[in-house]
Amino acid sequence: NFFFFQASNPGQFENDSDVLWQRGHVPETIVHHGRVGINTDAPDEALVVCGNAKIMGRVMHPSDSRAKQNIREVDTNEQLRRITQMRLVEYDYKPEFASVMGIKNS
Repeated sequence: NFFFFQASNPGQFENDSDVLWQRGHVPETIVHHGRVGINTDAPDEALVVCGNAKIMGRVMHPSDSRAKQNIREVDTNEQLRRITQMRLVEYDYKPEFASVMGIKNS
C-alpha cells in the first residue's frame, strides 16, 4: 500500500532516517513505503493516527458504492441459507488494546 501526502518540499528531508520517503509520481506528493505513525513512534498498522483526524475531502473504501459497478440483486433465499452457515462469535477486547483505543467496556 502507498500513502500519498502533499509536501511543499518533496525529496528534501531532515536526516538519513527519512530515506524511506520519496517523491511521488503525482505532482506535489511524496510516498513512504512502510508504516506511518502520527503522534506515535510505534505504528502497528499501515497508518496510525493517535489523536483526532480532520478530512477535508472524501474517504474511499472498497465497500463504497462509488467504487463498484454492475450492482445487482441476488436470490434472497440462497443468501439466507449461506448466512446460516456463518460462524458467529462474541468476544472481549484484550485490556491492553482497549486502554490504548479508549474503549471503556471491553
